[in-house]
Amino acid sequence: MENNSRSRDGLFSISEEDVQGHIFREKDLLTISHLPEESRIIGRDEQIAQLAEEIEPVIIGYEPNSALIYGKTGCGKSLVAKYVAQLAEEEAEERGYNLAYGICDCSQSSKEASVIQTIADSMNTPTTGISVPSRGISTDEYYKRLWEILDEAYDGGIIILDEIDHLKSDDVLMVLSRANESEKIDVPLAIIGISNKIDYRNRLSERVKSSFSHREFIFDPYDSTQLEAILRNRNDAFQEGVLKDEVVPYCAALAAKKHGDARKAMNLLKFAGEYAKRKEKDEVSKEDVDAAEKDAEAERLLSLISGLSPHVKYVLKALANLTKNNKENWFRTSRIVDTYEKVCEKEGVDVLSLSGVRDCLNEVAFLSVIEGNRETGGRGVGNYKEWRLLTDADTVIRMEKLST
Repeated sequence: MENNSRSRDGLFSISEEDVQGHIFREKDLLTISHLPEESRIIGRDEQIAQLAEEIEPVIIGYEPNSALIYGKTGCGKSLVAKYVAQLAEEEAEERGYNLAYGICDCSQSSKEASVIQTIADSMNTPTTGISVPSRGISTDEYYKRLWEILDEAYDGGIIILDEIDHLKSDDVLMVLSRANESEKIDVPLAIIGISNKIDYRNRLSERVKSSFSHREFIFDPYDSTQLEAILRNRNDAFQEGVLKDEVVPYCAALAAKKHGDARKAMNLLKFAGEYAKRKEKDEVSKEDVDAAEKDAEAERLLSLISGLSPHVKYVLKALANLTKNNKENWFRTSRIVDTYEKVCEKEGVDVLSLSGVRDCLNEVAFLSVIEGNRETGGRGVGNYKEWRLLTDADTVIRMEKLST
């Protein structure tokens, strides 16, 4: 039941109306973790059918093929894998079979023991009577309990290893792929690996390549037409009539031009809605998309440098001011120092030494926010270093406003 009363410390008083408001109707549709029905999965019909064909024998208790799915971030790899696994689980149940479905994000759990613990825990049921603690037992014991769960409660299993290239070793793949052959379990097992590293298979040891029989799928980035269809299929995340006609095609075109990433396209549309909501607008327009994109870039930059000295921000602001107020893009360290000192004076803080400013410049160059270039000035001038921003000057200035 909704409770709009303020919490005792006075910090929290959020209600559903605060989240959805007059802009959003079902905001969760714009999150990548939301698993949509098939009609909302755009441009991946062929991949869905092919992946289903590879693993479908497991539905009725027969040995399936496994698969490796490659593609850039946001091209639907995880979405398709989860969708097919969910359909397989439902189809098996209709046919009187019990199919296990487990997933592990290897970027979060990369060590062998934690991977198997995650899978075993996700597949476990109260009826097995088997405990899968988060820690405290050996890797071999985790495997043993996974085998017991599969044999005790299921007729087959599907394991999805997302971000598989983050695994510390490929021993996990070897053991899982040989589980039947080595008589660890009596049920068939399909393994679906997902990676944005197209060369991942080349990293596998020969023994794993030998045991891990699989088909490979490559997902191309989405084009603007596909991205527009994806976003239009999530239109009902917004209240009726809120999105202006040009918003969805504009978001799709921006995303296609930069990366073809559906996740980022959805985020851009969501951020535009949030921006319009903050500004108490009645509609979401193209201008809101531009403003939201700039805010997102500024927030990303702020997050990137958040752990560094505050003087890094002042040095960046100095370089941004120089870039914005001059025709050239490259500036000597000495010019940056002069402007940096004015920034510090305005902020009411003491300045760093020349060496300290150079350290700040090198730190942000390491993060690929700026780049440096050493120049030879000739006789009487000597060598000097120039710097330029690799991001828009307005983004740095916007970051400064967000941080205050």
